[in-house]
Amino acid sequence: MAQQQGTVLIVEDSPMFRRMLSDMLQMLGFTNIQEASSGQAALERLREQPPVLVCLDLTLPDISGYEVCEHIRATEALRDVPVLMISARTQTMDRAQAEEAGASGYLIKPFTPEELRQQVERVMAARPRKEA
Repeated sequence: MAQQQGTVLIVEDSPMFRRMLSDMLQMLGFTNIQEASSGQAALERLREQPPVLVCLDLTLPDISGYEVCEHIRATEALRDVPVLMISARTQTMDRAQAEEAGASGYLIKPFTPEELRQQVERVMAARPRKEA
């Protein structure tokens, strides 16, 4: 994959998993990666600069990934940002709730770099506003 423009925000409470995800995204060509370890920290980062992609864990220490996703969808400047939900939860209900919150994709932990690449390409391609 070619170098990707823009910032990716990883929202994940596990430092080990944040590092792994960051490494995988770098392999996909993303060079500007920001991290947040809680939903509140994510909301602060989102106010600073809209990312081109958010990789969002469902289970966070303060507010849920669902709520963060709903906030993104309710915010004009962030509405079209792809949100890839990442969770160890495999229940159909969890995936349905993620879709209802506005998630662009859903990736179940653990996953391979190839599965991440496929999901990232899919959600990025589905963005409403395309840059020429």
